Amino acid sequence: MASALFAVLLALLVASAVTQPASTLAVRAGLVVEGGNGWQLLRTIVQFGGFLLAALAYLAITDEWDLFRLSRLSRRDAGLVVSVAVALLVFQYAALFGLQLAGLGTARNQATVPGGDPIIYYLAMIAVSLLVVGPVEELLFRGVVQGGIRRAFDALPAILIASLLFGLIHLPGVDGSPAEQWAYVGIAATLGCVLGLLYERTDNVLIPGLAHGLYNAMIYVVLLVDSL
Repeated sequence: MASALFAVLLALLVASAVTQPASTLAVRAGLVVEGGNGWQLLRTIVQFGGFLLAALAYLAITDEWDLFRLSRLSRRDAGLVVSVAVALLVFQYAALFGLQLAGLGTARNQATVPGGDPIIYYLAMIAVSLLVVGPVEELLFRGVVQGGIRRAFDALPAILIASLLFGLIHLPGVDGSPAEQWAYVGIAATLGCVLGLLYERTDNVLIPGLAHGLYNAMIYVVLLVDSL
């Protein structure tokens, strides 16, 4: 449990240490405009690059490379990725609908708010979600965190703890009232449980990584269509 917390804290520290300096340098160099689409995309990519660097550093420090279980996808695996991604999207909208019926809402993830032309931003975030966000978050939370906890506990506690941490890490990045923010954390943690179970059943971090990335990408597709 302590090692899992260390891994998450290390990821947060590394990401925060590299994101602000990189974005500041890019603004000063005239590569991006602060608050614009390029600035937001750069910060997202650098942040998750920090997560990846921290995860790899953790594996190197602990010499637990066997936590990083990865293999090629079969046709069945590809179908599973698509099916789970669609199921996650359906669950999200069902949860949002249920909260609305109860007179509640959820906070809005800052990553879904464009800093410029929404079409360009959403198109870019579709690619970033598929190639960066989903795979890196799953390597960290399912591969490193859940895999590490799994060595000390059964599968269920490992999935629940990793998913709770996964939900909590989203808290600073969402806007809304406290109730809306915690509703968002609850939904994210529930989605994390599905991804955790998927990793437990497949023993291949690439499958939840791609399912997560595809799910995020579909959210941006919906936002893109709405903006047209």
